[in-house]
Amino acid sequence: MSSFDPTRRKLLQAGAAAGGAAVAPAMLIDAEAAAAAPAARPPAALGTANVTLRVNGTDHQVMLDPRTTLLDAVRERLHLTGAKKGCDQGQCGACTMIVDGRRIASCLTLAVMQEGHDITTIEGLGTPKNLHPMQAAFVKHDGFQCGFCTPGQIMSAVGLITEGHAGDDPERVREQMSGNICRCGAYQGITEAVLEAQKIM
Repeated sequence: MSSFDPTRRKLLQAGAAAGGAAVAPAMLIDAEAAAAAPAARPPAALGTANVTLRVNGTDHQVMLDPRTTLLDAVRERLHLTGAKKGCDQGQCGACTMIVDGRRIASCLTLAVMQEGHDITTIEGLGTPKNLHPMQAAFVKHDGFQCGFCTPGQIMSAVGLITEGHAGDDPERVREQMSGNICRCGAYQGITEAVLEAQKIM
């Protein structure tokens, strides 16, 4: 009869010791590899871009997620809230800004793509005491009611003139302004304002 008569406790202890001996080298290798690897950048720094935006003649340096739209950068980081987020799909025109003299839907434009360009928002047109001719014409002709879409309407109106699309035909003006929706229906006043302001501009 064999003298080897292990108890259950001894078998478990022996198995655990053998398993630990097999795993220990692998754990040491993993620890050494982790120590040799370069330290990861902090999560907050991952995926950001240092962008300089020239807005209304002033340079602003901001750290942004590359996916940030121009609208969100201007509203949330620069605190210029004139441009509105309406549909967020480029269909209503409430977010219209002028970049290098042309109208754009800022909700569809990435902020990082506008570095080095001249961006104009409604805040860069005039002041309450010194209105831009288009702003004054909108007031004179009641080109707004609730006012939510008005900044985008005014920027689009200024843009169509600087782009050379102005004319004395009301139908042409309505066509050029068709990308801007006014839920209040102040289209007649808007058309009259554009027709008058373009003579001054």
